[in-house]
Amino acid sequence: MSEVVFARENGWFPRVVRDDGVLRIELGAGADANHDPRTFSFPIDETHHAVIRDELKRHLLLWSAILPLCDAAGTRGALDEDAAVTLLDPILFSAPADVEALFQRIRWDRSRLIAHGADIELLDRGQIWGALRSATETADWPRVQKHQADRRRTQRGVTLAPLDAAILKFTGQYLHGATIPKRRPDEVDPALLPAVLRVIATAERASAGMRISRDPRRGVRATSKQDWERLKAAVDAAVRSAYPELVEDAVATVSFLMCSEAAERAKSVPLEDGDEFAGSRSTKLIFTDDKEVAETWSPGGSRSAATEFWEFVGRRSAGDNEVFTIEDEQLGEGLQVHFYADSIARITTVAPGVGGAEPEYRVEYGLVDGLDGYRTLVRAFVSGGCAALDPYGPWMTDVAEFERARRQRDARKS
Repeated sequence: MSEVVFARENGWFPRVVRDDGVLRIELGAGADANHDPRTFSFPIDETHHAVIRDELKRHLLLWSAILPLCDAAGTRGALDEDAAVTLLDPILFSAPADVEALFQRIRWDRSRLIAHGADIELLDRGQIWGALRSATETADWPRVQKHQADRRRTQRGVTLAPLDAAILKFTGQYLHGATIPKRRPDEVDPALLPAVLRVIATAERASAGMRISRDPRRGVRATSKQDWERLKAAVDAAVRSAYPELVEDAVATVSFLMCSEAAERAKSVPLEDGDEFAGSRSTKLIFTDDKEVAETWSPGGSRSAATEFWEFVGRRSAGDNEVFTIEDEQLGEGLQVHFYADSIARITTVAPGVGGAEPEYRVEYGLVDGLDGYRTLVRAFVSGGCAALDPYGPWMTDVAEFERARRQRDARKS
């Protein structure tokens, strides 16, 4: 049966236990295959126990040196007890210079020491013993996160001025650049907050009137990459012009904030804002996808055919489902969109099928410039049929001619 002989107030520190009369160090580290914490232990004697109890600094150093052994055990392996025991005397009894020499040769957990107050500059110089003069029993993990973020920036050659750092803290991206930015004025030094808000105001003026629309081709709540890039470019240019001293990280986080907020606003509006066409048709329309799923829109409702079509696309669109059709059976007309190729086809019935024969169709192909181009063509079709698409040509009936035009368009883009 195990009893606790010594444990610090911070429960994560390795503790001393007596197990069947044998003193052991016991600590939690890592996780098993089910993500449950693993517990490791190895034997010590009374002299080791006394140092661990009386000297926080050496206790921390031992913990830092043992953690890599626990990591090496993985999710199921056993701790290398011999290696752990070998570390006891050199860390707990050696002179400071010998301890520092040992830590030049072994793996150790740097973050653990920083969390417990180690002087980072002294750690960088290899003066581990001196770095722990200010060691604390309480851990400060935000300090570790800040250090790691600063270290990553240093490796990229980025040095933050006070305003740069304040902007990153305002958006919540100082520690993690992938975090969705939010406005966090309470995180900024009050003396720097007015300057930060002036930068944000510059970005707001640059993006005034710009919007990021939803892109149903990528799902019901997806937004347009093209709109995002357009807004980002406008904000980047304005902020760089007004504040040329800002580093790229600071400029990027401001444009990310503006784009994220615009994209979030877009998710609360309909997929299609062309409801001026609601009620303008007198015939029903059938929407189909490449999986032969169909929905019918009937006139007289409160929502336009364009709105209902884009909602249908948003629900059904996928990597293997990128062709959608709007068909007016009564008029014998249809519009087929090809999202994978940025192209479109308008289909007109030239002659109905007689005596069981297939109807005769005229198919004309056109190129589309992104989501806005699709929206324009869909609105035109649902309001006026194929004839309303005439101004948006050229329309090509020859497939080979169309493919040449599409390849040329793609080559220009690349």
